[in-house]
Amino acid sequence: MSGAQLLWYDQSGFAIVAALIKILALVVVFAMGLASLLTWLERRQSAMMQDRLGPNRANIGPWRAWGILHFVADALKMIFKEDFIPPKANRFLFTLAPVLAIAPALIVLAIIPFGAPLCWGHMRAAVPLGTCVQPVNLQIARLDVGVLFYFAFASLSVYGATLAGWASYNKWALMGGMRAASQMISYEVTMGMAVLAMFLSYGTLEPGAMVLQQGPWPWQWGIVRGVPHFIAFFLFLTAAFAETKRTPFDLPEGESEIVGYFVEYSGLRFGMFYLGEFLEVISSSALMVTIFLGGWQIWGASVLPNWAHVLLSMLVWGGKVFLFCFFQLLVRWTLPRFRADQLMRLGWQRLLPLSIANVVLAACWQMWVH
Repeated sequence: MSGAQLLWYDQSGFAIVAALIKILALVVVFAMGLASLLTWLERRQSAMMQDRLGPNRANIGPWRAWGILHFVADALKMIFKEDFIPPKANRFLFTLAPVLAIAPALIVLAIIPFGAPLCWGHMRAAVPLGTCVQPVNLQIARLDVGVLFYFAFASLSVYGATLAGWASYNKWALMGGMRAASQMISYEVTMGMAVLAMFLSYGTLEPGAMVLQQGPWPWQWGIVRGVPHFIAFFLFLTAAFAETKRTPFDLPEGESEIVGYFVEYSGLRFGMFYLGEFLEVISSSALMVTIFLGGWQIWGASVLPNWAHVLLSMLVWGGKVFLFCFFQLLVRWTLPRFRADQLMRLGWQRLLPLSIANVVLAACWQMWVH
């Protein structure tokens, strides 16, 4: 790339335009699109496991497409449904809670690398990783404390659930909000400890750097770096189920107990909570893929044209994320719900001591390896 081209890259609005394109591609197209699809997939999957048909009727003209368009029907229904606010509810906090529930799940995607770097100006040539002069990283924000950024913003969703329960002026909603706060705070500690074990191996908290330290083949992924890393993966996975408040950790939304922090919500406000849950599934799956399963890494950087390598890496990353999302949906219809005391005991008396011991094991492993 010539000096004039580099100057144009630095001084023009190219970087801003590139950031906007990445936001649209990752957040609007991929995350929002996949979250909408998951709302249909979960109902379809549950119907298959319970030997019934499930959603299969929504169609546009002659195109029924297995009922996939049901999420469009749901969106239209929520738009035109009455937006009811209880008379004694705190209107400001009642309105703010859905925003706090969905916004963190979108913001944390900023640090997730979703494809190989695009080598601007040499897209038709084979460019080995690390040799591009001016790469365009397919990552919205490249932060040295990227994983800490994830936890800092993901934890804000606790406020959304708690405020929704408290502002509704409903004892059942308040109980659900208190359950959500205690559960999410408890299991965040285990998630942090699991990532700490991986930090001892990678030496960085920047997700893009973590991906580059892995390889395209399964035996080069972070999960197989050693015994403590394998344990860290399952600790993180278990805690991720609790963080997304899904079965068997769905006590904050215990419909059979008439408990739910958004029990008083309707219309689009309810839709924001509903979609936010699936966005949390996507963001946690994306982080697990990044840290433990090689991220976007794929063979062919030194053989394929840069544009083809970038495209394939995005497809590989998206496929891994989708499989993890599918697995999380599958578990919902497989395991029974914990009791409240069992859930807290599992978090504080089982997973937390195990995660602390795993950090010590990871430190000893690093000393032994090096």
